[in-house]
Formats: sequence, structure tokens, C-alpha cells
Amino acid sequence: MAYIILNKNNFFNNLDIIAKSTKGRDKIALVLKDNAYGHGLLEMASMAKEYGVEKAVVRTIEEAQKIESFFEYILVLGRTQTALKSQKIRYTINDIASIDKFEHGTKVELKVDTGMHRNGIAMSELEEAFSKIKEAGLILEAVFTHHRSSDELTSEWFWQKENFVNVKEKSRELALEFGFGSLRFHSSNSASLFRQLDFDEDMARVGIAAYGCIEVPDALHLKELKPVLSLWASRVSTREIKAGDRVGYGGDYVAAEDCVLGNYDFGYGDGFLRACACGYKTPDGAELVGRISMDNSTFKSDKEKILVFDDARDVALFAKTISYEVLTSLKPEIKRTVAEF
Repeated sequence: MAYIILNKNNFFNNLDIIAKSTKGRDKIALVLKDNAYGHGLLEMASMAKEYGVEKAVVRTIEEAQKIESFFEYILVLGRTQTALKSQKIRYTINDIASIDKFEHGTKVELKVDTGMHRNGIAMSELEEAFSKIKEAGLILEAVFTHHRSSDELTSEWFWQKENFVNVKEKSRELALEFGFGSLRFHSSNSASLFRQLDFDEDMARVGIAAYGCIEVPDALHLKELKPVLSLWASRVSTREIKAGDRVGYGGDYVAAEDCVLGNYDFGYGDGFLRACACGYKTPDGAELVGRISMDNSTFKSDKEKILVFDDARDVALFAKTISYEVLTSLKPEIKRTVAEF
């Protein structure tokens, strides 16, 4: 069977680099949504706790429930109408209309759209939101935003950051006016964190940097981050083929010479992108031949086990996509094992 190995040493290396930028482990909020970017929710939560991370960010209530015992603080990003009662879990207000969907006494954080124009209330709705939150009897703990272009060296990160400075100033005024306590603020994702030398917010929401597959301009100097996940597959069968033989569905691959092929138990049903067909090479140089099938793929190799990839960015480059898609496509059913190297 195909399997995944998670490198604890690389993960801790990445967290060390992140902690240096956040000025402390206590300001790291590890993003664990979508099965921890394909790495395994419980596996990564366990390692994060061992390292000393106390904060996590997830997409759903179900994810929050699974990791509640690992963290002191969990932020649920997705829209939710029924809040799970927990002192550890906070819920995101993504628009004005969702405020009255939460039960009285729910801990919430207000997301503000400072330029991405996806989720979050408009900056002009800030006072209305504070009023409705107060009326609904919710416990407002934080205000946050999300950058749309922090991984690109353009001016957009700067003006969006300035927008959030204005949001923070206005929010502090409104907190006093409506009788809320001191608020927390956060805006940095992985790339945004490394765009600044003077990080001064209450936490940074780090995902892809912690997993070591961030894709940013060389100017940000993040070469020391190391991929955590490697994917392996086991051989199902071997074939000796002759020059001119065609391989797989449609016979897309035509052998240029006599060779031995191995069929391995990892296909698009497991999360292997079909865009990798015909030409992708493993880190060891084994070439993928023919189309990727649902349950298996064929390589120029007769090894019992094959390293499909140990850096999702290499696969993403070949498939003309991003490492996020490569990683989150990996099915939860694939066995994940934590190892120290």
C-alpha cells in the first residue's frame, strides 16, 4: 500500500524558524484545516503539542472537536450556525448576516475584508458589526483579516496592511464604546509573516511554511524551511516490455526501447494528479509512463518501494499547479507515520 512519512525533525526545524519571526512559540497558530494540508490532522496536532504550540486554526467544528485536547485555543474559520460549547473554541464571523446565527455567549472573532474581497465584513460595516455582536450577546475576542498577495512582491501587501492598521484603531475605539474587553488582532499568514521584521500582532496563522512547502520569491530568504511529507508507493507488479509497446489507457506511452516497468499502488483515486502523467520523474529519477490510473501508476522501476515525492513543490511545478493542491489531494485513508531522521 502507498504510505506517507512525516519528518518530525523537519517540522520542528520549520517551527523554530517561525517562532523566531513571531518572537515566541506562544504566537504560533498552526493551520490544520483540510487534514493539516494533507499531512494528517491528528499526527500534526500531536507533534505541534509536543513542540509547544498552543494555538490551532481549522475549517470546521468537526476538525476542532478532534483536536480539542491538543490545544488551548482553536479558531474555526468556516461559517457555522451551531457553535460547539467549549472554552477553547472560537468562531469566525464572516459576514454581518451570520452574527445572529450564533448562540448567546459564544466566543467569536470578527473577520474584516481589507482588500481580498472574499470573506469578512466590509470595513464600512465595522460599527454595525460591533453593535450586532453586542446585541446578540456574543463574546468578541479578536479582529482579524487575510492578505491576498503576501506571497508576491507587489505593493498590495503594504496597502492592505495599512487598511488593517486603520481597522485596529477603529476596533479599539468601538470595543470601549460597546463595553468589550481588550481585543486581540492577527493578520499574518505564512508569507505575510516573513514580509516583516517587526512582527507585533497577537499571533500568526501559519500553514504552508510549517509544512515546508511555501512558494515565495527568493528575496524572502526562506530556503531553510524543509518539507515534512514524503509519499511512498509499493510495487504491485512488474512488466518486461519491448520497444514499440504501448502502455496504459489509450496507449499514450510508446516504449523507445526494451525495458522493465513497475506498477505501483498509488493513483488518482489516492490523490495523484493526472496532470503528472507522461513524464514526471521521482526524486530518484524513475520516470512515470502512460496515464495515471485510479488505483495505480507505472514507472520505469522495478524497486519494491518507490519514493513518489518528498517535496510537493516539485510535483506542483510539473503539474502546473501549487503545492497546496498536491498536498490536500492526498486522501486521509493513506497511512501516515511520524519518523525522526
